[in-house]
Amino acid sequence: MSSFRHACIQLIRALLILWGAFTVTFFLLQMMPGDAVMVRFMDPELGLSPEQIEAMRVLYSGSSSPVFQYFHTILRMLHGDFGYSVQLGVPVRTLIEAALPVTLRLAVVGFILSLVWTLLIAIGASLLPARPLRQIFQAIPGFWSAIPLYWSGIFIIQVLSFKLRLLPVVGVGPWEGVILPALAVSLPIAAPQAKLLLQQIEETERLPFVMAIRTKGASQRSVFFRHILPNSVTPCLTMAGLSFGELIAGAIVTESIFGLNGLGRLTRDAVSGQDVAVLQAVVMIGATGFVAANLVVDLLIPLINPSLRSSAGWKEKSGS
Repeated sequence: MSSFRHACIQLIRALLILWGAFTVTFFLLQMMPGDAVMVRFMDPELGLSPEQIEAMRVLYSGSSSPVFQYFHTILRMLHGDFGYSVQLGVPVRTLIEAALPVTLRLAVVGFILSLVWTLLIAIGASLLPARPLRQIFQAIPGFWSAIPLYWSGIFIIQVLSFKLRLLPVVGVGPWEGVILPALAVSLPIAAPQAKLLLQQIEETERLPFVMAIRTKGASQRSVFFRHILPNSVTPCLTMAGLSFGELIAGAIVTESIFGLNGLGRLTRDAVSGQDVAVLQAVVMIGATGFVAANLVVDLLIPLINPSLRSSAGWKEKSGS
């Protein structure tokens, strides 16, 4: 019952965060200078009369009050309707359906690669026999953190695509096309995860129960995989959830470098065209990605670590 209550509380918090993100984004976009409808339809080459331009403003809710637009937009989004793009004149939902799969593929592959790098760094820094090699692995997160994403993306294209010709940049399938950008984006994502994991491993190694297990003659490899790593990975799950949400919401640079037509490219075009409806939809999708990833992590952590589950249940019981 306590687990169900915990899940309900986390779900309510997630919904409140999404509502807050929508509210803040809506009123910030309303404060943007200029009028996208006027910019789009007052072109003399279109030959529209003032009455027709005003009809367009009504169609795009440009003439109603902000309060009416707020409730109208939020009710419409609850039904899966994101309105129409002023710049392109098509439903925003159509644009999202075309761009979202590209960004999701990039996020999934980049997230998996970041987890692989994180585990490899942790294993190398803990189990390699030579101390200089362990120190090199320990220094990798700091090195990756200092590399700008655009630089690593260009470097990967030059080496893997142009020099070694392992993976082409153009003329590839939907999944093959995200390998290079996912590889580029996984390095800065894995850096803080690996740094946190190494810190947790160092703290766990000093715990009394680990020292007691070692005195019984257990091998370093057995102690690491059976006791140290499982007890160190829990804090990293929260950061991993944030990383996955960041991959969904922050794909503008990566998609621009590799020419992907995902949410990043859609956001860039919407900003240049003051396309408020598209921007609102993209922000909400990014916020949903953040919230959903962290909700899944919050629900998984008590299942992975029973001690946290009992602690959460104790806190809920003591507060009730």
